[in-house]
Amino acid sequence: QVHFVESGGGLVQPGGSMRLSCATSGNIFSLSTMGWYRQAPGKQRELVATVTRVGSTTFADSVKGRFTISRDNAKNTLYLQMNSLKPEDTAVYYCNAQFFAVQYWGQGTQVTVSS
Repeated sequence: QVHFVESGGGLVQPGGSMRLSCATSGNIFSLSTMGWYRQAPGKQRELVATVTRVGSTTFADSVKGRFTISRDNAKNTLYLQMNSLKPEDTAVYYCNAQFFAVQYWGQGTQVTVSS
């Protein structure tokens, strides 16, 4: 079984910062490509950022230069540091593990960017 505990979401003002965490149980973390996805109301879920098990990263164009993804394999934890947040970043953010051909998803954490 794989379980995720996502934390760090909430309400933040435009221009502010927020850090999301995803603690993972099970034995797949260090072998998986980990990622964050998000889904805004009325929109499809979209990729935000990924990090491979050796630390290579990818980012959606909309968050490049503002978001940083990182992982701590010793703690089985994934992070997303979000800076210069915009109202359009408002969404439910989901932690994802790509373990070979299988994907695992967290329950999601709400991020709201509003004044």
